[in-house]
Amino acid sequence: MAAVVMVLFALWQRWSGPTYPRRGAIAVGGASVPVKLIRTHGGPGDQPILIVAPDTVIHGALTWRRYPTDDAWETIPFGRAGDTLVSALPHQPPAGKLEYRVTLRRAGAEATWPDQPVVTRFRGDVPAYVLAPHILAMVLTLLFAARAGIAALAREPAMRRYAQMTAVALLIGGFVLGPIALWYAFGVWWEGVPLGWDLTDNKTFIAGLAWAWAILRMRGGREARGAILAAAVVTLAVFAVPHSLFGSQVDWSATPR
Repeated sequence: MAAVVMVLFALWQRWSGPTYPRRGAIAVGGASVPVKLIRTHGGPGDQPILIVAPDTVIHGALTWRRYPTDDAWETIPFGRAGDTLVSALPHQPPAGKLEYRVTLRRAGAEATWPDQPVVTRFRGDVPAYVLAPHILAMVLTLLFAARAGIAALAREPAMRRYAQMTAVALLIGGFVLGPIALWYAFGVWWEGVPLGWDLTDNKTFIAGLAWAWAILRMRGGREARGAILAAAVVTLAVFAVPHSLFGSQVDWSATPR
């Protein structure tokens, strides 16, 4: 049961972040149209925006601009492919962000959603053979850290083994595969301290320091119960912060349109 809870916690941490799709519904002209607005786009090409609207009298437009800027808003009308309204946001460089919202019209009525535009971030395509083991290693880091903390509380001799397993999983997932994934996505290896303030990288850095200290305290066969427990608490705390919050972002002031 504890393992299931930890896995769900890890998934929440990723899915609650600023790149998880924004879902809602637009009420217009007596109809309610469900909408899912994507907040990240990987790989080449424009970011498709699709809205299922079988009622063929429904039409509308997509309004967007670079984020964060004071650029003038640009509008792209939706086309139709069967039951679906189809449009796309223009491709941006890695870490480039756009803010956008949708306007639908039906029977002389018009509605725009959401009130606060959705922000989407563009990135390069991360290969599955890098992304899948990276995610797995980070989930295992959380599981092993929780188990190490429980073992430390119970004074189990196995707490040292769980601490070592946590450190190895974090090393592989956060400091080997993490930078590789970041390179594919944004063309940089590291954007945390001391090179930047990317929150995801800095969370990894803080957790790494905590477990490095715990492993150091374990030298010579010492119990290091307090250090292991502290590292486990730090890990759970940093995992509670939504994934990709305050992530990489293009400086548009230095990037011409």
